[in-house]
Order: sequence, then C-alpha cells, then structure tokens
Amino acid sequence: MLGPVILAASRSDRMRRLISAAPVTKQVVDRFIPGETVDDIVPIVEELTAKGLELTMDVVGEDITTPEQASAARDAYLELIERIAPLGLGDKVEMSVKLSMFGQALEGGHDLALANVRPVVEAAAAIGTTVTLDAEDHTTLDSMFAIHEELRKDFPQTGCVIQAYLFRTEADARLLADAGSRVRLVKGAYKEPAEVAYQQKHEIDKAYVRVLRILMEGEGYPMIGSHDPRLISIAQELARRAGRKLDEYEFQMLYGIRGEEHLRLAAEGHRMRVYTAYGTDWYGYFMRRLAEKPANLRFFARSMVSKG
Repeated sequence: MLGPVILAASRSDRMRRLISAAPVTKQVVDRFIPGETVDDIVPIVEELTAKGLELTMDVVGEDITTPEQASAARDAYLELIERIAPLGLGDKVEMSVKLSMFGQALEGGHDLALANVRPVVEAAAAIGTTVTLDAEDHTTLDSMFAIHEELRKDFPQTGCVIQAYLFRTEADARLLADAGSRVRLVKGAYKEPAEVAYQQKHEIDKAYVRVLRILMEGEGYPMIGSHDPRLISIAQELARRAGRKLDEYEFQMLYGIRGEEHLRLAAEGHRMRVYTAYGTDWYGYFMRRLAEKPANLRFFARSMVSKG
C-alpha cells in the first residue's frame, strides 16, 4: 500500500525539499490549497458561499517548534476571522484548527495550546460561528479531547474530529454523541501502528459505518467527512432511520475533490461544507491528501510526467 509510504514521506525533510522544488508542484498543490494569504482566500469564501456551500477554514502548518510560532498561528486565525466578519456569513464559515499549530507538542504544550486556541474560539463566537478541533495522531488525542471539553464549558458549539480507523473511536463517539455536540467523522490520515488502528480499507470502512451509526442515533450534530459515494449513501440512510432532518447533520469534503458532488448535495438541500485550507506551510497537508486516495497520487504523478 502506498498510503503509509506517502505518510512517512510527509515527515521527511529530504522529500519536502525534493517535492517543493519540483516545477510542477505548485500548480498541483493549487488544486487542494487555493491560496497562501488571507487576501487570496476571501474571494474563495465569497465564491463558494454564493453557490450555496458552507466552509470550514484551515490555516495550514503543523511543524511548530517555538512558542512564538504558536502565537503566530493563533494570530493568523484571528486575522482570518477579522477579515470574514464583514461578510456576515455567520456559521456558514467556521474554523478548523490543529492544536499542534498552537504549541501542543512543546513543553507545557497542553496549557499553551489551550491558551492560544481560546481567543480564536472567542473571536469566532463573536461573529456567529465556531471552531472545530482537528484530530492528529493518536498520541495527541487525550489532550485534544480535554481541551475540547474545557472549551465547551463556555462555548458548547465547539466541535471536534474523530477518526474511524482508531480502535478507540467507537467508545469516543459514544461519549461525544450528546446534545449540543458537533462531531466530524473522518477515516483518518496519519500513519498509525497496527496496535491502535485498523490497517485495511475494508476494516476502516466498516468501522466508519459503526461510528456513524452511533453519531446519527445520538443527540449531537454529526459531520460526515468523506468523499466515498457508498459512505455518503449510507449516511443518508442512517440519517433517515434516525429521523434526522436535513439541517441536523452535514457533509464535509475537501476543496478540490469532487466539486460537482459538493454542488449536487447542496442542491438537494443538504448542508455541504467544503474544507478549505490555505497558507504557505502546505507540505504535510498536501502529502496526506495524496495518501488518502490513489486518484490524488495518480493526478500528481501524471502532472509530474507531463510537465517535468
């Protein structure tokens, strides 16, 4: 399987330099990351919301090594919120944050990440929207869930992400599927050992459906993060069986992948949120997109051959 190999490459400085230097890389990256600055991204926000889509915004970057970098990441989100505030879009544009960007892996990182993310959550609430805490590798999750619980005391709409491929996730889903919760379910995009995660696609898909059933039958708000047509159909059926209305759950897909499906679901009355990343530190995000789906890797490989 190529996925684990690509994920390993996402941590390699040598591969980062090689891929970043390839002349074709930027035009391929642009498929998934439509801008580097907030000036680039505001027109994208306006364009997608005008089409009836919603967004969750991610300022890319995870390799934080100093408290100053963590503060800069916080400030980047605050700038984004300040810039989209005049658009008056409310919860049509939320934020998605990785706590590693806010210093989670540094000394005293749990408290540092909480201190950095709280003003972002406060600013988002002030303009009528919210923040979802993204999931990273399994070693960070207890800290992420603890920060999520703490933030929800003052901002109960704060969401979090769970990953179907982890053995622990069914239990996590049962704890999270309470009234007022917002939970995004994804398959998982980090290289995890067999001791903690399913390794085969069919096992991950089965786990995804089991967890999704828990969320749909719970009292919270499920967010279905998948591009898989079969899983999307299953989600619709589970929602129907649970008696959920169209505004009681939503679909989420990545910018640059299955754009026509985004519009189809929105046209059918579903809430369809496009996960839209931007920024200069795109490498780790880009490599995980390649690892998630062979079609993405083939797209990149064809471009390297045709343009190299």
